[in-house]
Amino acid sequence: MEAYQYKAIDDKGRIHNGKVDAVNIADLEARLVKMGLDMINYKELGSSAQRITGAGVTRRDLITFCFHLEQTSRAGVPILESLQDLRDSTENPRLREVIASMIESIEGGKTLSDAMRDYPRVFDRIFSALVRAGEQSGEITQVFYNIGENLKWQDETAAQTKKLLIYPVVVGSVVIAVVFFLMIYLVPELLTFVKTMGQELPEHTKALIVVSNVFVNYWYLILMLPVFLFIVIMTGVRLSPAFRYNVDALKLKTPIIGPILKKIILTRLTSFFAMMYASGITIIECIRTGEQIVGNKVIEEAMHQVGQLIAEGDTLSRSFEKTRLFPPLVLRMIRVGENTGALEESLVNISYFYTRDIKESIERIQSMIEPAMTVVLGTIIGWVMFSVLGPIYDLITKVKI
Repeated sequence: MEAYQYKAIDDKGRIHNGKVDAVNIADLEARLVKMGLDMINYKELGSSAQRITGAGVTRRDLITFCFHLEQTSRAGVPILESLQDLRDSTENPRLREVIASMIESIEGGKTLSDAMRDYPRVFDRIFSALVRAGEQSGEITQVFYNIGENLKWQDETAAQTKKLLIYPVVVGSVVIAVVFFLMIYLVPELLTFVKTMGQELPEHTKALIVVSNVFVNYWYLILMLPVFLFIVIMTGVRLSPAFRYNVDALKLKTPIIGPILKKIILTRLTSFFAMMYASGITIIECIRTGEQIVGNKVIEEAMHQVGQLIAEGDTLSRSFEKTRLFPPLVLRMIRVGENTGALEESLVNISYFYTRDIKESIERIQSMIEPAMTVVLGTIIGWVMFSVLGPIYDLITKVKI
């Protein structure tokens, strides 16, 4: 949909100037005729979609969008009427703006998937491709159901991950604050008394003095170091593909977190693969799209290699196996799906298995975080108390009564 500035005349000879969105010049003239105007001249202002970014449309909004269109299309309601109802009922003004513009585009001759492509920040490439496949196959209802279920899974996974991160961040912040208080304020006060005793200090007490002096003299560097490292890593990831590849490889190898991250990526990949394949999209196109959604350079390169091997004549299971990145379960399920002609069901089963495994892994980690943080804080406080009270106790035992 393009935006035009027009100059027109009505049946009484009065001149009118204004702006209107239209698909092309013919559509612009038709719209002006409906308004009782004859066009004199016009000026093209650019795409109206560029002015409507769709920023602020959340995943929850898209879930509602898919559910509404699934239910209305199942009931036989035309797409335009469904969109008009959704436009009038949605509470998000950004989504309402996008839907209103899509309605105009469809009225101007575009398909629903073409109208969605005007808003890539709202409907990504996979979303619009699946809708296009559903339009061509006549399975648009099932497509909206599948997309909605996948968005629900993404929302649930994001909530679980956020829940997993919030607790250690809060507890970790408390631990760091306690350590700073001990090292900068409490320990120097206690050690001042210990030093006045004039006796030889044990090694663990000397180590505590060194650590405390570092905190007292260089506390600002300690606070700035994580920020500096974060900026360096993000800059390297943005500027160097090789550096980003190494960072992504390190993420997958990180203990505890790495395996969960890999399972999340594989679940997302197999889920989208199953949806696209069921919608009639070719395996090569599914692989190429999969490269764009994994969000990890290591797995992205593996998917690219899979696409090349399939293009050369290999089967899907053998291609995945040659990358040496995918676990035996994935390979076995894909092989079974190929042999039985039920590849879609096999991919859905993989996604279901990993979804359950991810949820259980996150719950296990959450149950381990609290005792782990307690042990860390207890160890630090114990070290401080032992280093400070140890020399005092030695001095008391040497006092002769």
